Amino acid sequence: MKESNNAVVLLSGGLDSATTAAVAIRDGFRVLALSVDYGQRHAGELDAARRVAGDLGVAQHVIVRVDLRAIGGSALTADIDVPRNEDPTADRIPVTYVPARNTLLLSLALGWAETLGAFDIFIGVNALDYSGYPDCRPEFIRSFEKLANVATKAGVTGGTFTIHAPLIDHSKADIIRLGTELGVNFAGTTSCYDPDASGAGCGECDACQLRLRGFAEAGLPDPIAYAGR
Repeated sequence: MKESNNAVVLLSGGLDSATTAAVAIRDGFRVLALSVDYGQRHAGELDAARRVAGDLGVAQHVIVRVDLRAIGGSALTADIDVPRNEDPTADRIPVTYVPARNTLLLSLALGWAETLGAFDIFIGVNALDYSGYPDCRPEFIRSFEKLANVATKAGVTGGTFTIHAPLIDHSKADIIRLGTELGVNFAGTTSCYDPDASGAGCGECDACQLRLRGFAEAGLPDPIAYAGR
């Protein structure tokens, strides 16, 4: 453990980030949660992030607004239909990929960590059930960690940043089992990229399919609502 036990945890409101925050707490960190309102069409995930932060009792929860709709390029930030009933494990990068999103989110987390004197940053990416996103791979995490340590005052004056991706080699079922062991209330999370007005998941987008498959493989019921189910 470094001198400071503060850790910035990126918290989206999904089950991956909720489990990641629980892992950080388990490992003795004082969790400072960061959520980003980037103009995502599934903005209900920010309400879920608030619920998760409250359930876990994090030390602080901050929501930063950076409107990525200005650059678009994704079904999550532009007028592009969210694909349904496609294979989420296909060898492709889907239109739900948001250009450079995790680079931007980690940069915000890095900036906040530097102001806090924190050197540990957690992100809930995993490289198995990841829908083909390039910024969920181990090589991206390693590269960003190197960047963090040469691009900051704290990094070049003796500090060492660590980017933690504790779920990087976990399947969705593994993540659900781990979160359950750590007491994560998955009923407060959300995953759908295109929920209805009530917040119920569509059950058909990549994120819903991966979530439903994960709960089925873990042998556990998914506690959230889905439209038509």
